[in-house]
Amino acid sequence: MRATASANKAPVEARPGALPDDGRMPSLSGALRQATPPPPKGARQWLQSHRRQALLVAFVLPALAYVVIFFAYPLIYGVTMSLEKIGFIAQSGPFIGLHNYKEEISDPVTGKALVDTGIFLLASIFFQFTIGLGIASYFNRRFFLSGLLRSLIIIPWLFPPIASGTIFAIMFAGQGGIIDETLRSLHLISSPIFWFDSSFKAMFVIIFVNVWIGIPFNAVLLYSGLQDIPGELREAAALDGCGAWQKFRYVTVPLLRPVSLIVIMLGIIYTVKTFDLVIVLTNGGPDNGSQLMSTWAYTLAFQNFQTGAGAAVANMLFVFCMIVAFFYIRATRREVAIG
Repeated sequence: MRATASANKAPVEARPGALPDDGRMPSLSGALRQATPPPPKGARQWLQSHRRQALLVAFVLPALAYVVIFFAYPLIYGVTMSLEKIGFIAQSGPFIGLHNYKEEISDPVTGKALVDTGIFLLASIFFQFTIGLGIASYFNRRFFLSGLLRSLIIIPWLFPPIASGTIFAIMFAGQGGIIDETLRSLHLISSPIFWFDSSFKAMFVIIFVNVWIGIPFNAVLLYSGLQDIPGELREAAALDGCGAWQKFRYVTVPLLRPVSLIVIMLGIIYTVKTFDLVIVLTNGGPDNGSQLMSTWAYTLAFQNFQTGAGAAVANMLFVFCMIVAFFYIRATRREVAIG
């Protein structure tokens, strides 16, 4: 009878948050899961996808802000100034279109600065690369104190250009300079040479100092490229009867080409934007005879108070750098495709 009564009882529905049959207290997470229904699959996937997007935005936003503030805004502002007749004090002026560009292209000083920049660029890159490659090839073998000398060769590149320019300005002084004293002690000259009284000699000094500064940078990068070339390839070429020049031409040069492209591209950019070295050595003189495009833009904007014309010259220099970057990217893609 008692068994029949208990069998006929209807099952009692468990209330949310009620104790289980075994008398144990439910955990807090379990109670929350029972009280809150789980979100549908679509909503969960939507939250996960937007969380990834939020993380991507959080990582990209600082870089985007940096590009906009320190690159895009100055570039747009410089282009705007080059299209206006603006002085040094005024922040804006009347719009004159391409007048500044036309005026500077027809200016003989701008034309000479453009030619001098080309000569300065070609001579600096040629001597920096060739001398740097020679030094890198020399250090690409073991000899006594080779590690110490490799570490010391980078010192000229670590000097600030202003310090290097000041030192060489003293060395190239016509009266009492160490260069003149050395030449006279070797009986190569009989009277002092005034290195900064003509544009030719002033440009020679600028190129000489810039080559001295850039050689360590080229040597270090080219040395790292030479270290990546397997020695077995040179040994195989020697077994095939190749001499030193043939091994350099058919083994070293092709494998060193990617590093050489990087070195030349960086050298072009560093050389084109050379400014403080010229200002310290010659200040663009004599009679604007050693002006480069970078120093001429500065002279126009901050000494002649022609900010619009200075911005136009600076934009010409920027376009040249963009052309160099375009050819570099094209060359590197071709190297990747060939490799």
